[in-house]
Amino acid sequence: MSWLNGDWITTALAWRIVFAIALAGTVSSTIFLLLSLAAAWRHRRKAQAGAKLVAAVSESSLPPVTVLKPLHGMEPHLKENIESFFRQNYPDFEIIFGARAADNPALRVVEEIRQRYPQVRCRTVLSGPPSWPNAKALSLEKMIAVSSNDYFVITDSDVEVAPDFLRNVVPPLLDPEVGLVTCLYRGVPAPSWWSLLEALGMSVEMPSGVMIADMLEGMRFALGPGMATRRDALTSMGGFAATKDYYSDDFVLGNRIWVAGYKVILSHHMVDHVLIPQSFLRTFGHQLRWHKSTRYSRPKGHLGTGLTFAVPFGILGLGSAFALGHLAIGLGLLAAACTNRIVQCVAVGWGVIRDPRVLRYCWLYPVRDLFGFATWVGSYTSRRFFWRGENYHFADGGVIVPESRGETAPIARLPRWSENERPVVPKPRPQAAQPYESTN
Repeated sequence: MSWLNGDWITTALAWRIVFAIALAGTVSSTIFLLLSLAAAWRHRRKAQAGAKLVAAVSESSLPPVTVLKPLHGMEPHLKENIESFFRQNYPDFEIIFGARAADNPALRVVEEIRQRYPQVRCRTVLSGPPSWPNAKALSLEKMIAVSSNDYFVITDSDVEVAPDFLRNVVPPLLDPEVGLVTCLYRGVPAPSWWSLLEALGMSVEMPSGVMIADMLEGMRFALGPGMATRRDALTSMGGFAATKDYYSDDFVLGNRIWVAGYKVILSHHMVDHVLIPQSFLRTFGHQLRWHKSTRYSRPKGHLGTGLTFAVPFGILGLGSAFALGHLAIGLGLLAAACTNRIVQCVAVGWGVIRDPRVLRYCWLYPVRDLFGFATWVGSYTSRRFFWRGENYHFADGGVIVPESRGETAPIARLPRWSENERPVVPKPRPQAAQPYESTN
């Protein structure tokens, strides 16, 4: 009987420890929610001010711009995505498309659209077989080499933009202190359950983290779907060659420009990230790849991400409270966790991103939170991942190594700088620039 009593005491203690972990996670996820709400409020105020500054810039002051757009085969809505860039209300721009080979089927779509917009200057650059681990970085390097402009906008092929996209993202670069402008984005789902969950994450989880980072330390990275920069900023950070060894080339590009002494600005303008129909395994694999990238490029921050999830701790609280005979408390913790995520979904996804789907599907966001936690846990299982038809593995520092092409050397890792250690780089004032006061 004494043995049974001892066993029961041990089990009860274990459940109390689990319950304490659930309470700690509930507190940490609540803090994250409060930070998200504060950051969302701050971004909305800054966005309003930024929009007014952009509107005040005269059209005659806008510099010529080159849009760099890498392509990788066919995908749903590719025609609509590409055509949105031909419809820009901007006085002087050109579009350069990049592909590995001339038989890329996406180039046929480009040619079809180009014939309908003869007034838009457009050309294609073939990069050939990739000699860099990140094939996109190689393509961008070859595209920029054929442009004589000093202002560039870089976007992915799965991005659709409004006609005033260039008109909104280019003017902040007239300030010579600003080296890069990047945009938040809405997830546009394909007609599938898993695509909807991924899109909700893009419209809520991603911008929450970005806006909190901007609020706490300022922007020190960029987001791939929408980036605008200048030639002098690119030159200062080593060009696209500096991103060739990384999966998160957009993060590295923004970080290197920040390290070079320039400001990185989070734009008031947003773009649409159009998803393709995917199965659970492909969606899970995509999210897992992204989490693995953050695990190796920002290991401490990635570890701390585990404390921002709410629903897993709510489920843990329900199970442990039930085992301890306090079912009502457990149900309360789970309800609080689900409410936490629904509030975040509406406040960020609708209040900032203006994604109409979040109002209809905010009740699904707790499921998305649980899905995100599963991929976060999965990121600690291996270094390997599959990307664009090739197998890779992550090395320390977030660099990637293509397994079919062997090691690439040397690998240029990101330097670690504090705010006070960043070098002050003299920056030439852009030509034909009207004064622009940044809101950052």
